[in-house]
Amino acid sequence: MRIILLQDHEGLGSAGDQQDVKDGYARNYLIPKGVALKADKNSLKRFQEMARLKEIRKDRALKKSKELAEKLRSLSLTVPVQVGEEDRVFGAVTSLEIAQQLKDKGYEIDKRQIMLEEPIKSLGIFKIPIKLHSEITTSVKLWVIKA
Repeated sequence: MRIILLQDHEGLGSAGDQQDVKDGYARNYLIPKGVALKADKNSLKRFQEMARLKEIRKDRALKKSKELAEKLRSLSLTVPVQVGEEDRVFGAVTSLEIAQQLKDKGYEIDKRQIMLEEPIKSLGIFKIPIKLHSEITTSVKLWVIKA
């Protein structure tokens, strides 16, 4: 049976490829799991429409990420921390705290998008990289000050 792959599948190929597979494998596994469609005229049109819509969504997400990156680039965050003797910070500033600061400013950024290599354990000014999209990374200025 000839199929069109809707998503990448190890051993068969990548999304959009047309492959010949055994009838039972296609009917019992690939088609019910949503991995493939039977390759006929209607399915080909359906796949092309799905690909077009996916491209439109990707373009919208990229545009939205670019706009957000411009806004975040000029943003500055301040995090007050408790310090001890010789300005040693108690605890650390983590990506979760930075995400909460961004949320308080009105930006919905997930903590996994904040590319902090390790928690911040000192006072100072830091540039925090944020990955908004696979192609777009921006940075936010973070001021860690005494509470």
